Amino acid sequence: MNRNLFFSAGLTLVCLLFVLPFTAFGQVMLTEISSDPFTVGPGQHATEVEPHVLANGATEVSAFQTGRIAPGGATAIGWATSTDGGSTWSHGFPPGLTTGNGGGPYSAASDPAVAYDAKHGVWMIATLPISNTSETPAVVVSRSTDGGFTWDNPVNVGPKVPSSDKNWIVCDSYSTSPFYGNCYVEWDNPDTGDGILMSTSTDGGLTWGAATGTANHAAGIGGQPLVQPSGTVVVPIETFGGSEGGISAFSSTNGGSSWSAPVTVSNIQSHIDDGGIRSGPLPSAAVDGAGAVYVVWEDCRFRAKCSTNDLVFSTSADGIHWSAVARIPIDPTTSTVDHFIPGIGIDQTTSGATAHVAVHYYFYSKSDCTQSTCQLFVGYISSPNAGTTWNLPVRLAGPMKLTWLPNSQNGLMVGDYIATAFSNGVPHGVFAVAAAKSGSTYSEAMYTAQGLTATETGPQLSSAGDKPLHHLSDPIEREQPEKGVVPPAKKAKKSAK
Repeated sequence: MNRNLFFSAGLTLVCLLFVLPFTAFGQVMLTEISSDPFTVGPGQHATEVEPHVLANGATEVSAFQTGRIAPGGATAIGWATSTDGGSTWSHGFPPGLTTGNGGGPYSAASDPAVAYDAKHGVWMIATLPISNTSETPAVVVSRSTDGGFTWDNPVNVGPKVPSSDKNWIVCDSYSTSPFYGNCYVEWDNPDTGDGILMSTSTDGGLTWGAATGTANHAAGIGGQPLVQPSGTVVVPIETFGGSEGGISAFSSTNGGSSWSAPVTVSNIQSHIDDGGIRSGPLPSAAVDGAGAVYVVWEDCRFRAKCSTNDLVFSTSADGIHWSAVARIPIDPTTSTVDHFIPGIGIDQTTSGATAHVAVHYYFYSKSDCTQSTCQLFVGYISSPNAGTTWNLPVRLAGPMKLTWLPNSQNGLMVGDYIATAFSNGVPHGVFAVAAAKSGSTYSEAMYTAQGLTATETGPQLSSAGDKPLHHLSDPIEREQPEKGVVPPAKKAKKSAK
Protein backbone atom coordinates (compact mmCIF):
# COMPACT_ATOMS: atom_id res chain seq x y z
CA MET A 1 0.00 0.00 0.00
CA ASN A 2 1.29 3.46 -0.86
CA ARG A 3 1.80 5.93 1.99
CA ASN A 4 1.36 9.59 1.07
CA LEU A 5 3.02 12.56 2.73
CA PHE A 6 2.42 16.20 1.93
CA PHE A 7 5.18 18.80 2.00
CA SER A 8 4.70 22.49 1.54
CA ALA A 9 7.91 23.55 -0.05
CA GLY A 10 9.13 26.85 0.53
CA LEU A 11 10.64 30.11 1.29
CA THR A 12 9.48 33.27 -0.42
CA LEU A 13 11.75 34.62 -3.12
CA VAL A 14 12.70 37.99 -1.62
CA CYS A 15 16.22 38.47 -2.94
CA LEU A 16 18.14 35.97 -5.04
CA LEU A 17 21.41 37.05 -3.45
CA PHE A 18 20.47 36.24 0.13
CA VAL A 19 17.42 33.99 0.30
CA LEU A 20 17.17 30.38 -0.82
CA PRO A 21 14.48 30.56 -3.52
CA PHE A 22 12.56 27.39 -2.70
CA THR A 23 9.02 27.12 -3.95
CA ALA A 24 6.35 24.50 -4.57
CA PHE A 25 3.94 23.69 -7.35
CA GLY A 26 0.94 24.03 -5.03
CA GLN A 27 1.15 21.07 -2.69
CA VAL A 28 3.80 18.41 -3.33
CA MET A 29 2.78 14.89 -2.37
CA LEU A 30 5.32 12.21 -1.50
CA THR A 31 4.29 8.61 -2.10
CA GLU A 32 6.09 5.74 -0.41
CA ILE A 33 6.62 3.06 -3.04
CA SER A 34 8.49 0.42 -1.00
CA SER A 35 9.90 -0.33 2.46
CA ASP A 36 12.18 -2.97 3.96
CA PRO A 37 10.24 -5.97 5.38
CA PHE A 38 13.29 -8.05 6.32
CA THR A 39 14.77 -8.74 9.75
CA VAL A 40 17.55 -11.21 8.85
CA GLY A 41 21.13 -10.26 9.68
CA PRO A 42 23.54 -8.77 8.87
CA GLY A 43 21.28 -6.21 7.17
CA GLN A 44 20.48 -2.91 8.84
CA HIS A 45 16.69 -2.87 8.92
CA ALA A 46 14.47 -1.18 7.96
CA THR A 47 16.49 0.55 5.23
CA GLU A 48 16.24 1.07 1.47
CA VAL A 49 18.92 2.99 -0.44
CA GLU A 50 20.36 3.76 -3.89
CA PRO A 51 17.44 3.75 -6.33
CA HIS A 52 17.28 3.92 -10.09
CA VAL A 53 14.08 4.46 -12.10
CA LEU A 54 13.24 4.27 -15.80
CA ALA A 55 10.02 5.00 -17.67
CA ASN A 56 8.47 3.72 -20.88
CA GLY A 57 5.18 5.44 -21.58
CA ALA A 58 3.01 5.19 -18.47
CA THR A 59 5.12 2.37 -17.00
CA GLU A 60 7.85 3.20 -14.52
CA VAL A 61 10.15 0.60 -12.97
CA SER A 62 12.47 1.35 -10.07
CA ALA A 63 15.08 -0.83 -8.35
CA PHE A 64 16.98 -0.24 -5.10
CA GLN A 65 18.88 -1.89 -2.26
CA THR A 66 16.77 -3.25 0.61
CA GLY A 67 18.30 -3.96 4.02
CA ARG A 68 21.71 -2.32 3.57
CA ILE A 69 24.64 -4.40 4.88
CA ALA A 70 27.40 -2.18 6.28
CA PRO A 71 30.47 -3.80 4.61
CA GLY A 72 28.80 -3.97 1.19
CA GLY A 73 25.56 -4.69 -0.64
CA ALA A 74 22.10 -5.35 0.72
CA THR A 75 19.90 -8.16 1.98
CA ALA A 76 17.88 -8.00 -1.24
CA ILE A 77 17.24 -5.88 -4.31
CA GLY A 78 13.77 -4.39 -4.36
CA TRP A 79 11.64 -3.41 -7.33
CA ALA A 80 8.63 -1.10 -7.62
CA THR A 81 6.49 -0.78 -10.74
CA SER A 82 3.79 1.70 -11.74
CA THR A 83 1.61 1.46 -14.85
CA ASP A 84 -0.28 4.72 -14.33
CA GLY A 85 2.52 7.26 -14.59
CA GLY A 86 3.70 6.94 -11.00
CA SER A 87 0.38 7.37 -9.17
CA THR A 88 0.20 3.85 -7.71
CA TRP A 89 2.89 1.23 -7.29
CA SER A 90 3.36 -2.50 -6.78
CA HIS A 91 6.60 -3.75 -5.26
CA GLY A 92 8.57 -6.87 -4.46
CA PHE A 93 11.97 -8.58 -4.73
CA PRO A 94 13.49 -10.43 -7.72
CA PRO A 95 13.95 -14.15 -6.99
CA GLY A 96 17.07 -16.26 -7.21
CA LEU A 97 19.47 -13.53 -6.12
CA THR A 98 20.27 -13.44 -2.38
CA THR A 99 20.07 -15.79 0.57
CA GLY A 100 18.46 -13.02 2.59
CA ASN A 101 15.49 -13.02 0.24
CA GLY A 102 15.53 -16.82 0.12
CA GLY A 103 16.36 -19.02 -2.84
CA GLY A 104 19.39 -17.10 -4.07
CA PRO A 105 23.07 -18.13 -3.99
CA TYR A 106 24.58 -14.74 -3.07
CA SER A 107 25.24 -13.22 0.36
CA ALA A 108 24.18 -9.77 -0.83
CA ALA A 109 23.54 -7.67 -3.92
CA SER A 110 24.17 -4.06 -4.79
CA ASP A 111 24.10 -1.27 -7.39
CA PRO A 112 20.75 -1.91 -9.11
CA ALA A 113 20.06 -0.21 -12.45
CA VAL A 114 17.01 -0.56 -14.73
CA ALA A 115 16.72 -0.84 -18.52
CA TYR A 116 13.93 -1.50 -21.01
CA ASP A 117 14.39 -3.38 -24.30
CA ALA A 118 11.51 -2.33 -26.57
CA LYS A 119 12.43 -4.78 -29.35
CA HIS A 120 12.15 -7.82 -27.09
CA GLY A 121 9.61 -6.36 -24.63
CA VAL A 122 11.86 -7.00 -21.62
CA TRP A 123 12.50 -4.98 -18.48
CA MET A 124 15.88 -5.65 -16.86
CA ILE A 125 17.54 -4.97 -13.51
CA ALA A 126 21.34 -5.25 -13.48
CA THR A 127 23.01 -5.80 -10.09
CA LEU A 128 26.33 -6.70 -8.51
CA PRO A 129 26.17 -10.14 -6.85
CA ILE A 130 28.25 -10.47 -3.67
CA SER A 131 29.41 -13.64 -1.91
CA ASN A 132 31.23 -13.97 1.39
CA THR A 133 32.74 -17.31 0.38
CA SER A 134 33.40 -17.41 -3.38
CA GLU A 135 33.84 -15.43 -6.56
CA THR A 136 30.72 -14.30 -8.41
CA PRO A 137 29.84 -13.11 -11.92
CA ALA A 138 30.79 -9.48 -12.48
CA VAL A 139 27.12 -8.52 -12.99
CA VAL A 140 23.82 -10.37 -13.10
CA VAL A 141 20.62 -9.30 -14.88
CA SER A 142 17.07 -10.09 -13.76
CA ARG A 143 14.47 -10.05 -16.59
CA SER A 144 10.74 -9.37 -16.65
CA THR A 145 8.54 -10.03 -19.69
CA ASP A 146 5.22 -9.01 -18.11
CA GLY A 147 5.82 -5.31 -17.62
CA GLY A 148 7.97 -5.41 -14.48
CA PHE A 149 5.77 -7.46 -12.14
CA THR A 150 7.37 -10.91 -12.18
CA TRP A 151 11.08 -11.54 -12.62
CA ASP A 152 13.13 -14.52 -13.76
CA ASN A 153 16.15 -15.82 -11.91
CA PRO A 154 19.16 -13.67 -12.86
CA VAL A 155 21.36 -14.23 -15.92
CA ASN A 156 25.13 -14.01 -15.55
CA VAL A 157 27.04 -11.31 -17.41
CA GLY A 158 30.41 -12.96 -17.92
CA PRO A 159 32.32 -15.54 -15.86
CA LYS A 160 33.09 -15.38 -12.14
CA VAL A 161 35.57 -12.69 -11.11
CA PRO A 162 37.27 -11.62 -7.85
CA SER A 163 35.82 -8.11 -7.94
CA SER A 164 33.51 -5.73 -9.82
CA ASP A 165 31.81 -2.45 -9.05
CA LYS A 166 29.41 0.27 -10.24
CA ASN A 167 27.50 -1.47 -12.98
CA TRP A 168 24.93 0.23 -15.24
CA ILE A 169 22.66 -0.95 -18.06
CA VAL A 170 20.91 0.55 -21.09
CA CYS A 171 19.08 -0.81 -24.14
CA ASP A 172 18.76 0.59 -27.65
CA SER A 173 15.02 1.08 -28.06
CA TYR A 174 15.10 3.25 -31.19
CA SER A 175 13.36 1.22 -33.91
CA THR A 176 15.32 3.07 -36.64
CA SER A 177 18.72 2.34 -35.06
CA PRO A 178 20.91 -0.24 -36.81
CA PHE A 179 21.46 -1.79 -33.38
CA TYR A 180 17.82 -1.79 -32.23
CA GLY A 181 17.46 -4.33 -29.42
CA ASN A 182 21.08 -4.28 -28.30
CA CYS A 183 21.58 -3.90 -24.56
CA TYR A 184 24.80 -2.76 -22.92
CA VAL A 185 26.14 -3.33 -19.40
CA GLU A 186 29.06 -1.30 -18.00
CA TRP A 187 31.09 -1.98 -14.86
CA ASP A 188 34.62 -1.54 -13.55
CA ASN A 189 37.14 -4.03 -12.21
CA PRO A 190 38.81 -2.90 -8.94
CA ASP A 191 41.25 -5.79 -9.31
CA THR A 192 42.85 -3.92 -12.24
CA GLY A 193 42.60 -0.43 -10.74
CA ASP A 194 38.98 0.08 -11.86
CA GLY A 195 39.49 -0.94 -15.47
CA ILE A 196 36.35 -0.10 -17.49
CA LEU A 197 34.46 -3.01 -19.06
CA MET A 198 31.42 -3.34 -21.34
CA SER A 199 29.29 -6.30 -22.42
CA THR A 200 26.57 -6.49 -25.08
CA SER A 201 23.41 -8.59 -25.45
CA THR A 202 21.41 -8.94 -28.68
CA ASP A 203 18.71 -11.34 -27.44
CA GLY A 204 16.83 -9.46 -24.73
CA GLY A 205 19.42 -10.06 -22.01
CA LEU A 206 19.37 -13.86 -22.20
CA THR A 207 23.05 -14.05 -23.13
CA TRP A 208 25.91 -11.55 -22.94
CA GLY A 209 29.10 -11.13 -24.93
CA ALA A 210 32.66 -11.11 -23.65
CA ALA A 211 33.76 -8.16 -21.54
CA THR A 212 35.50 -5.48 -23.62
CA GLY A 213 37.60 -2.56 -22.40
CA THR A 214 38.12 0.83 -23.99
CA ALA A 215 40.67 1.28 -26.76
CA ASN A 216 43.27 2.51 -24.25
CA HIS A 217 42.25 0.25 -21.35
CA ALA A 218 41.10 3.25 -19.32
CA ALA A 219 40.15 3.15 -15.64
CA GLY A 220 37.07 4.77 -14.18
CA ILE A 221 33.94 4.34 -12.11
CA GLY A 222 30.25 5.11 -12.33
CA GLY A 223 29.79 4.95 -16.10
CA GLN A 224 26.22 5.45 -17.34
CA PRO A 225 25.78 4.24 -20.94
CA LEU A 226 23.25 6.16 -23.06
CA VAL A 227 21.98 5.41 -26.57
CA GLN A 228 21.46 8.05 -29.25
CA PRO A 229 18.88 7.59 -32.04
CA SER A 230 21.73 6.77 -34.46
CA GLY A 231 22.64 3.74 -32.35
CA THR A 232 25.82 5.37 -31.02
CA VAL A 233 26.38 4.56 -27.35
CA VAL A 234 27.95 7.30 -25.22
CA VAL A 235 29.17 6.50 -21.70
CA PRO A 236 29.84 9.45 -19.35
CA ILE A 237 32.07 8.28 -16.48
CA GLU A 238 34.40 9.45 -13.72
CA THR A 239 37.94 8.60 -14.82
CA PHE A 240 41.26 8.44 -13.02
CA GLY A 241 44.72 9.45 -14.08
CA GLY A 242 47.44 11.95 -13.33
CA SER A 243 46.99 14.10 -10.24
CA GLU A 244 43.23 14.59 -10.42
CA GLY A 245 39.97 12.95 -11.38
CA GLY A 246 37.90 13.92 -14.36
CA ILE A 247 34.50 13.54 -15.98
CA SER A 248 35.00 11.79 -19.31
CA ALA A 249 33.01 9.96 -21.97
CA PHE A 250 33.72 7.08 -24.33
CA SER A 251 31.57 5.64 -27.08
CA SER A 252 30.80 2.87 -29.55
CA THR A 253 29.49 3.35 -33.09
CA ASN A 254 29.36 -0.35 -34.01
CA GLY A 255 26.88 -1.87 -31.59
CA GLY A 256 29.40 -2.51 -28.83
CA SER A 257 31.97 -4.41 -30.90
CA SER A 258 34.59 -1.87 -29.78
CA TRP A 259 34.81 1.17 -27.53
CA SER A 260 36.78 4.36 -27.98
CA ALA A 261 39.27 5.85 -25.57
CA PRO A 262 37.57 8.35 -23.24
CA VAL A 263 37.58 12.05 -24.12
CA THR A 264 37.62 14.69 -21.41
CA VAL A 265 34.39 16.43 -20.46
CA SER A 266 35.91 18.37 -17.55
CA ASN A 267 38.26 18.14 -14.63
CA ILE A 268 36.62 17.60 -11.21
CA GLN A 269 36.78 20.19 -8.44
CA SER A 270 34.84 18.80 -5.53
CA HIS A 271 34.21 19.66 -1.89
CA ILE A 272 34.01 16.65 0.45
CA ASP A 273 30.50 16.71 1.88
CA ASP A 274 30.57 16.97 5.67
CA GLY A 275 29.12 14.70 8.33
CA GLY A 276 30.47 11.42 6.99
CA ILE A 277 27.77 10.98 4.34
CA ARG A 278 28.56 8.71 1.41
CA SER A 279 28.78 10.92 -1.68
CA GLY A 280 31.15 12.12 -4.37
CA PRO A 281 31.37 13.47 -7.92
CA LEU A 282 29.96 10.45 -9.74
CA PRO A 283 28.18 11.59 -12.90
CA SER A 284 24.48 11.30 -13.65
CA ALA A 285 23.60 11.36 -17.34
CA ALA A 286 20.64 11.46 -19.75
CA VAL A 287 19.81 12.11 -23.41
CA ASP A 288 17.14 14.32 -24.95
CA GLY A 289 14.82 13.27 -27.76
CA ALA A 290 17.40 14.07 -30.45
CA GLY A 291 20.26 12.33 -28.67
CA ALA A 292 22.03 15.29 -27.05
CA VAL A 293 23.87 14.01 -23.98
CA TYR A 294 23.73 15.80 -20.62
CA VAL A 295 25.98 14.94 -17.68
CA VAL A 296 25.69 16.46 -14.20
CA TRP A 297 27.89 16.14 -11.11
CA GLU A 298 28.77 17.94 -7.87
CA ASP A 299 31.52 20.58 -8.16
CA CYS A 300 32.95 23.50 -6.15
CA ARG A 301 34.60 25.66 -8.85
CA PHE A 302 31.98 28.41 -8.54
CA ARG A 303 32.26 28.58 -4.71
CA ALA A 304 34.87 30.60 -2.82
CA LYS A 305 37.66 28.40 -1.48
CA CYS A 306 35.82 25.24 -2.61
CA SER A 307 33.66 25.64 0.51
CA THR A 308 30.59 23.86 -0.85
CA ASN A 309 29.31 22.12 -4.00
CA ASP A 310 26.98 23.26 -6.73
CA LEU A 311 25.52 20.88 -9.27
CA VAL A 312 27.11 21.54 -12.66
CA PHE A 313 26.51 20.15 -16.13
CA SER A 314 27.93 19.83 -19.62
CA THR A 315 26.26 18.78 -22.88
CA SER A 316 27.33 17.18 -26.15
CA ALA A 317 25.68 16.32 -29.47
CA ASP A 318 28.19 13.59 -30.30
CA GLY A 319 29.82 12.49 -27.03
CA ILE A 320 33.13 13.93 -28.23
CA HIS A 321 32.79 17.71 -28.13
CA TRP A 322 31.46 19.05 -24.83
CA SER A 323 30.15 22.44 -23.72
CA ALA A 324 31.80 24.53 -21.02
CA VAL A 325 30.79 23.56 -17.50
CA ALA A 326 27.71 25.50 -16.33
CA ARG A 327 26.26 25.84 -12.85
CA ILE A 328 22.68 24.86 -12.05
CA PRO A 329 21.52 27.97 -10.14
CA ILE A 330 19.69 26.29 -7.29
CA ASP A 331 20.78 29.08 -4.94
CA PRO A 332 23.30 31.96 -4.96
CA THR A 333 27.02 31.20 -4.97
CA THR A 334 27.22 33.13 -1.69
CA SER A 335 24.95 30.65 0.09
CA THR A 336 26.13 27.94 2.50
CA VAL A 337 24.07 25.23 0.79
CA ASP A 338 25.90 22.06 -0.27
CA HIS A 339 24.43 19.98 -3.15
CA PHE A 340 25.27 16.38 -4.00
CA ILE A 341 24.04 13.02 -5.41
CA PRO A 342 22.14 14.37 -8.45
CA GLY A 343 19.86 12.31 -10.67
CA ILE A 344 19.04 13.84 -14.06
CA GLY A 345 16.21 12.99 -16.44
CA ILE A 346 15.06 14.51 -19.76
CA ASP A 347 11.65 14.33 -21.40
CA GLN A 348 12.24 12.22 -24.51
CA THR A 349 9.50 14.08 -26.40
CA THR A 350 11.56 17.28 -26.13
CA SER A 351 14.93 18.20 -27.57
CA GLY A 352 17.27 21.00 -28.58
CA ALA A 353 16.68 24.43 -27.07
CA THR A 354 13.31 23.39 -25.67
CA ALA A 355 14.42 20.19 -23.92
CA HIS A 356 12.76 19.68 -20.54
CA VAL A 357 15.46 18.77 -18.01
CA ALA A 358 14.82 17.70 -14.41
CA VAL A 359 17.20 16.94 -11.56
CA HIS A 360 16.53 15.42 -8.14
CA TYR A 361 19.33 15.79 -5.59
CA TYR A 362 20.27 15.85 -1.91
CA PHE A 363 21.53 18.91 -0.08
CA TYR A 364 22.61 20.34 3.24
CA SER A 365 21.17 23.72 4.18
CA LYS A 366 24.57 24.53 5.71
CA SER A 367 27.74 22.92 4.42
CA ASP A 368 29.98 23.35 7.46
CA CYS A 369 28.33 20.77 9.73
CA THR A 370 28.98 17.58 11.67
CA GLN A 371 27.25 14.23 11.86
CA SER A 372 25.11 15.57 14.70
CA THR A 373 24.32 18.97 13.15
CA CYS A 374 24.01 18.34 9.39
CA GLN A 375 20.46 18.66 8.08
CA LEU A 376 19.79 16.59 4.96
CA PHE A 377 17.09 17.42 2.40
CA VAL A 378 15.86 16.17 -0.98
CA GLY A 379 15.43 18.83 -3.66
CA TYR A 380 14.17 19.13 -7.22
CA ILE A 381 14.85 21.64 -9.98
CA SER A 382 13.89 21.74 -13.66
CA SER A 383 14.60 23.65 -16.84
CA PRO A 384 12.11 24.20 -19.66
CA ASN A 385 14.80 25.20 -22.15
CA ALA A 386 17.78 22.83 -22.09
CA GLY A 387 19.38 24.43 -19.03
CA THR A 388 19.36 28.01 -20.28
CA THR A 389 17.14 29.03 -17.36
CA TRP A 390 15.72 27.07 -14.45
CA ASN A 391 12.48 27.05 -12.49
CA LEU A 392 12.68 27.75 -8.78
CA PRO A 393 13.81 24.66 -6.83
CA VAL A 394 11.39 22.58 -4.81
CA ARG A 395 12.18 21.14 -1.39
CA LEU A 396 10.73 17.61 -1.35
CA ALA A 397 11.82 16.07 1.95
CA GLY A 398 13.74 16.89 5.11
CA PRO A 399 15.30 17.88 7.32
CA MET A 400 16.75 14.45 8.03
CA LYS A 401 19.45 13.69 10.59
CA LEU A 402 22.48 11.70 9.48
CA THR A 403 22.09 9.42 12.49
CA TRP A 404 18.92 8.12 10.83
CA LEU A 405 20.97 6.66 7.93
CA PRO A 406 22.56 3.18 7.77
CA ASN A 407 26.31 2.68 7.65
CA SER A 408 28.29 1.51 4.65
CA GLN A 409 31.97 0.92 3.90
CA ASN A 410 32.07 4.45 2.43
CA GLY A 411 29.93 6.39 4.88
CA LEU A 412 26.34 6.97 5.97
CA MET A 413 24.10 6.07 3.09
CA VAL A 414 21.19 7.24 1.01
CA GLY A 415 22.90 5.99 -2.17
CA ASP A 416 25.68 6.70 -4.64
CA TYR A 417 22.98 7.73 -7.09
CA ILE A 418 19.32 8.58 -7.54
CA ALA A 419 17.41 9.09 -10.78
CA THR A 420 14.71 11.03 -12.58
CA ALA A 421 12.41 9.65 -15.28
CA PHE A 422 9.68 11.28 -17.39
CA SER A 423 6.43 9.41 -17.86
CA ASN A 424 4.22 10.99 -20.54
CA GLY A 425 5.89 14.35 -19.93
CA VAL A 426 5.69 14.26 -16.13
CA PRO A 427 8.94 13.98 -14.10
CA HIS A 428 9.27 11.50 -11.27
CA GLY A 429 12.28 10.77 -9.11
CA VAL A 430 12.78 7.90 -6.71
CA PHE A 431 14.81 8.64 -3.59
CA ALA A 432 15.44 7.47 -0.03
CA VAL A 433 13.75 9.37 2.80
CA ALA A 434 14.65 8.57 6.42
CA ALA A 435 12.83 9.20 9.68
CA ALA A 436 13.97 8.81 13.29
CA LYS A 437 15.04 5.35 14.38
CA SER A 438 12.94 3.34 16.84
CA GLY A 439 15.59 1.92 19.15
CA SER A 440 18.00 0.13 16.81
CA THR A 441 15.48 -0.11 13.96
CA TYR A 442 15.86 2.30 11.07
CA SER A 443 13.05 3.93 9.12
CA GLU A 444 14.37 4.62 5.61
CA ALA A 445 12.15 3.86 2.62
CA MET A 446 11.71 4.65 -1.08
CA TYR A 447 9.57 7.62 -2.13
CA THR A 448 8.51 9.48 -5.24
CA ALA A 449 6.93 12.93 -5.57
CA GLN A 450 3.66 13.76 -7.29
CA GLY A 451 2.79 17.14 -8.81
CA LEU A 452 6.16 18.16 -10.28
CA THR A 453 6.64 19.68 -13.71
CA ALA A 454 9.44 20.77 -16.03
CA THR A 455 7.46 23.36 -17.98
CA GLU A 456 8.16 27.02 -17.33
CA THR A 457 6.55 28.10 -14.06
CA GLY A 458 7.06 31.61 -12.73
CA PRO A 459 10.40 33.38 -12.19
CA GLN A 460 13.42 31.90 -13.92
CA LEU A 461 16.93 31.43 -12.52
CA SER A 462 20.08 31.78 -14.61
CA SER A 463 23.80 31.22 -14.07
CA ALA A 464 24.80 32.86 -17.36
CA GLY A 465 27.18 35.31 -15.70
CA ASP A 466 28.82 32.86 -13.30
CA LYS A 467 32.53 32.17 -13.74
CA PRO A 468 34.80 29.60 -12.08
CA LEU A 469 36.68 31.18 -9.18
CA HIS A 470 39.71 28.91 -8.70
CA HIS A 471 41.31 25.53 -9.38
CA LEU A 472 40.91 24.16 -5.86
CA SER A 473 39.56 20.74 -4.97
CA ASP A 474 39.32 18.50 -1.95
CA PRO A 475 40.73 14.99 -2.45
CA ILE A 476 38.87 13.06 -5.14
CA GLU A 477 38.15 9.96 -3.12
CA ARG A 478 38.40 6.42 -4.43
CA GLU A 479 35.62 4.34 -2.95
CA GLN A 480 36.10 0.99 -1.32
CA PRO A 481 34.17 -1.26 -3.73
CA GLU A 482 31.07 -3.24 -2.82
CA LYS A 483 33.03 -6.47 -3.23
CA GLY A 484 36.63 -7.53 -3.77
CA VAL A 485 39.85 -5.58 -3.53
CA VAL A 486 40.35 -2.12 -2.06
CA PRO A 487 41.31 0.49 -4.68
CA PRO A 488 44.55 2.51 -4.63
CA ALA A 489 45.14 5.13 -1.92
CA LYS A 490 43.18 8.35 -2.00
CA LYS A 491 44.54 11.52 -3.45
CA ALA A 492 46.33 13.78 -1.01
CA LYS A 493 45.08 17.16 0.25
CA LYS A 494 43.20 20.06 -1.23
CA SER A 495 45.48 21.87 -3.62
CA ALA A 496 45.62 24.73 -6.07
CA LYS A 497 46.49 23.57 -9.58
